[in-house]
Amino acid sequence: MTQQGAVLQGYNNELVKCIEDLCMQKEELNKQIQQAEEEKNKLQHEIQVLSEQLECVCENLAQKVASRNELDKILAETEAAYMKILDSSRTLLNVLKKEVGSLKHSSDLKTN
Repeated sequence: MTQQGAVLQGYNNELVKCIEDLCMQKEELNKQIQQAEEEKNKLQHEIQVLSEQLECVCENLAQKVASRNELDKILAETEAAYMKILDSSRTLLNVLKKEVGSLKHSSDLKTN
């Protein structure tokens, strides 16, 4: 019976050792889980910060694009008006040259 008791004691010791090993593995896994959760939370916070920054940049960009589009429109209208002024100036110059030519021609006829 003593031999059976010794065998049983040996099994018990091995069982306790296995349980202790499992507990140590569990503690190590718990540490890894906690580190992973901390890393996840850190990354989620960074994503939130970056998302907010991206939203601000997108809003700023949209405002700048709208301003540029408005400036493009104003510039096109101004250039068109300037071309009309140039055309009117050319027409006025041509009319003036004709009038001066007519006056000169009329003046030459009267003197002859």
